Amino acid sequence: MDLVFALLVPVIIASVALYGICHRVDVYDALICGAGGGLEILLRILPALVGLLTAVYMLRASGALELAAGAFAPLLDTLGIPPETVGLMLVRPISGSAALGTGAELINTYGPDSYIGRCAAVMLGSTETTFYTIAVYFGAAGIQKSRYAVPAALCADIAGFMAAAFAVRLFF
Repeated sequence: MDLVFALLVPVIIASVALYGICHRVDVYDALICGAGGGLEILLRILPALVGLLTAVYMLRASGALELAAGAFAPLLDTLGIPPETVGLMLVRPISGSAALGTGAELINTYGPDSYIGRCAAVMLGSTETTFYTIAVYFGAAGIQKSRYAVPAALCADIAGFMAAAFAVRLFF
């Protein structure tokens, strides 16, 4: 079984290359164009990611996140969500990278086997970067007005946060 997993990535890469060759696609040129497009996207989103991460660290250093966690603690405790995850819940709908950084910080602080660490990990996997996703898909489809999509997606994120906390309590 280990051999299958060790060969999985090379087999996928070889399959894609063979498919491209069979369909007379310049695979190397496509790879270079894709890499260039990826770098362009990186240059476009990097300032926003740096700004978001800076804002999260500033909020944490100023004590604002702890204040928000304290203010929302009774409600979050009722829902079974650890109040320490407030920063993650605020950042996740906006930026996946910032949420990943916040989740990693929670896991480093409280440990990967702690309730908070497990909740953070499951929350990262069960929610979406709502605003980015809506912007990309609605932009690709040419939709100008999102109407109820944003409130519905944020409600889905809240449901994902609650389900993550419930699943961690249930299974661990």
